[in-house]
Amino acid sequence: MDAPAARPDHHARNGLALGIGAYALWGLLPIYFKLLQGVPAVAIVAHRIVWSMVLLTALLFARRAWSEVRAAVAHPGTVKLLLATALLIGTNWLIYVYAVNSGHILAGSLGYYLNPLANILLGRFVLGEALSKRQWLAVAIAAVGVSILAVGALSHLWISLALCVSFAFYGLLRKVAKVDATAGLAIETALLVVPAILWLAWASRGTLPTWGEDRTDLALLIFSGVASTIPLLLFTAAARRLPYSTLGILQFIAPTLQFLVAVFIYGEPFTTAHAWAFGCIWTAALIYLMAALRGADAPGPGASPNKE
Repeated sequence: MDAPAARPDHHARNGLALGIGAYALWGLLPIYFKLLQGVPAVAIVAHRIVWSMVLLTALLFARRAWSEVRAAVAHPGTVKLLLATALLIGTNWLIYVYAVNSGHILAGSLGYYLNPLANILLGRFVLGEALSKRQWLAVAIAAVGVSILAVGALSHLWISLALCVSFAFYGLLRKVAKVDATAGLAIETALLVVPAILWLAWASRGTLPTWGEDRTDLALLIFSGVASTIPLLLFTAAARRLPYSTLGILQFIAPTLQFLVAVFIYGEPFTTAHAWAFGCIWTAALIYLMAALRGADAPGPGASPNKE
């Protein structure tokens, strides 16, 4: 009787570790892209796609997982979902790189502060995941914090909203798509790789530093495939193991790290409004996390099953 109950708990713990790893890596990613500030954002994204495809192909060979790719491609509905997620993640990457290299890391972090609220609401109203009164309280407090930040970032709010919406729906569609994390990401990337290669070939004829300004830039562009693929693999694996609303609360890790990087490394201003917002958001995160953990100990009839 005890053994079957331990497996879901182990499944959730693995999902928690995977989610924390993904968001921690994303939180530190602005440092990486700042090193490529002289390279156009479109070129960086094109390189991310091309070199991610190389890495994912190697992973599929190593895991002998081509059967998973063929099984996913055989279902038109899955391919349509992955086409949508490919467009969403490509848009997200482009806007985020632009935000970092144009000096708007705080606007980017606001987008990812908004994203957990979007995840929680999508989990509730699309996936039917139940929220307790304490969890709703956390949502409300976090919304107040995000509102305080938004007031001070109106001129660049489009960046925040675009990042929030694109990644929230990316995660939602990847959760419902019946495909393994590696195979799904490989198909997404394959759908984007031809336009990326064509753009690089076209742009290389001009004067843009499409391949970087020196060998260091070129190495960073090539390694961007690893920097892009690893956190996405961790995220998509976590999304299939955790309730989407729980995944949403973990996402406060990434914007907090981005926020600290923006203020303490790149000197973006930290105002009184930021301090209040920061306090609200982490208060909400702690309330929600405690409520989620308590709910995991005693699942109710409204709990949403999550299977690999």
